[in-house]
Amino acid sequence: MIVAGVGCRSGASVEEIEQVVRMALDMFHLPAERLDALATESEKATEPAVIEVARRLAVSLTACTLEELDRVAGQVLSPSKLVLETKGVPSIAEASALVIAGRNARLLGTRVATARATCAIAIGEGR
Repeated sequence: MIVAGVGCRSGASVEEIEQVVRMALDMFHLPAERLDALATESEKATEPAVIEVARRLAVSLTACTLEELDRVAGQVLSPSKLVLETKGVPSIAEASALVIAGRNARLLGTRVATARATCAIAIGEGR
């Protein structure tokens, strides 16, 4: 299972979120058609732009609780001080990708970032 974990600031555009996902996929030479799911934190999963990106990519959008994100905190490659201060977890993009990738999940690399969005790619056996 290949999962794109997404984090974004409130008000991030559909275009910027889609751009960061495609940048992350390109970084690891993965076509968008290989993507199985988009994952993010529960609050972000209700944002219209995130929902639209999942629709455009034709993948499911799965929300993760802060507790789930905290459980994989030790596997995060690039913790965010801002996310830690605001959400109490070190990552949204990397952690949500790991959670949804499930058993034997691993990040392909650190998150990719634009001004208002981040994306990390994880692979695993699914949850």
